[in-house]
Amino acid sequence: MSHDVQITTAGQTITVEDGDTLLDAAMAAGIDYPHSCRAGRCGACKTRLVEGEVDLLPHTRFSLTDEERDAGLILACRALPRRDCTVAWLLDDDARAAHPVRKVEGTVVALDDLTHDIKRVQLRLEGDGHLAFTAGQYAQVTFPGCPTREYSMANRPDEPILEFHVRHVPGGTTSTHVASRLTVGDRVAVEGPFGSSYLRERHAGPIVAVAGGSGLAPVKSILETALAAGMRQPIHLYIGVRDERDVYLEAHFQDLAARHANLQVNIVLSEPTGSTERATGLVTEFMAANEDGLTSYRAYLAGPPPMVEAATELLAARGVPADHIHADAFYTSADREPTAVTPEEQAAQSDANAACSCCQSTAS
Repeated sequence: MSHDVQITTAGQTITVEDGDTLLDAAMAAGIDYPHSCRAGRCGACKTRLVEGEVDLLPHTRFSLTDEERDAGLILACRALPRRDCTVAWLLDDDARAAHPVRKVEGTVVALDDLTHDIKRVQLRLEGDGHLAFTAGQYAQVTFPGCPTREYSMANRPDEPILEFHVRHVPGGTTSTHVASRLTVGDRVAVEGPFGSSYLRERHAGPIVAVAGGSGLAPVKSILETALAAGMRQPIHLYIGVRDERDVYLEAHFQDLAARHANLQVNIVLSEPTGSTERATGLVTEFMAANEDGLTSYRAYLAGPPPMVEAATELLAARGVPADHIHADAFYTSADREPTAVTPEEQAAQSDANAACSCCQSTAS
């Protein structure tokens, strides 16, 4: 059995087959539906159920609260329509980045190790290929003979070379290939852009960005684009990693800070193995101790889910409106598998994980 779902914000009606989620059906129909994790963990696909009924698959408390459910909100990536429905995804005051999703091919032109487990991959698109995106968005990338994985663009949108930061996940098919077998000259397929955690250039107030591990990739794109666009408001960058060997692109960001007085860079080590003059502890705790009056800020968060959740909770507690917090939680492919646990069990696990500020996760 199938159900018709009218998506008012897209101006389209789609057919959703039994067992398919609203998000999967919408994307299969070519609709650029706002989303990120596709696993009920981030809230990027939050949607208003105008009419009809849906069943919701398990999701975290962080992505959709009980109060939001009572107010008629659902997650498109977890919603299974029970009958014909009318829905509308949520828009912020800056609307959405409206770029057509394209499939392009490129060639690896450079590979270098950023840390012991993060490799920078640079691609030149073929022919007149160009991937239009807004800073902070990501693409689905297919390396030769590997499953497709999602990686954020680390370059500015106006730059001709695409840059991705790929962390090696032990046992991960794609990241292991990139770490040990990918070579300059290899052909790579790219589809995108996707994601709603992108730079809001019309925002005139201060910006705070928090990056954990390879979450620095989309944050790099966002901050470089903001500075290149002449955005002069205070921009505070917090980078959380485990140890000294996990720090990367420090000289690059310090150079940016030297050229742009409005940029402040903070690096925090959560588990240093030796003596250090750097700040230590949880990056969110360091941010909390060094920031006042956050209510007028826009926040961009990217990296491990526990760090993103902890930063989101801190910012919300400090009065930052929910629609000013743009989060991109990096999940492994295993994290995206369907789960049979209850939302309460998932929430408890999220709370248990929140003690870690920099357990780097990304697609394997």
